[in-house]
Amino acid sequence: MTVFEYQIECTTRDLADKLVGDFSMTVPQALRVVYNSETYEKLINPKTGLYFQSPLYVYDFLKNEVLTGKMS
Repeated sequence: MTVFEYQIECTTRDLADKLVGDFSMTVPQALRVVYNSETYEKLINPKTGLYFQSPLYVYDFLKNEVLTGKMS
């Protein structure tokens, strides 16, 4: 596993954990939301640099996407 892949996995875990806490989702539901989100698409694209940001910073985008249907 590369450092990039490890960073993505750790951030994904943290995003799912926050969704479980904030939206009372189950872990499978939260992971499904993360993996199917526009935020995740940006996270896994190294050109965006989003993977380098803190999980809470990335979560702000994901939370907004969950609430509004749009990433930003």
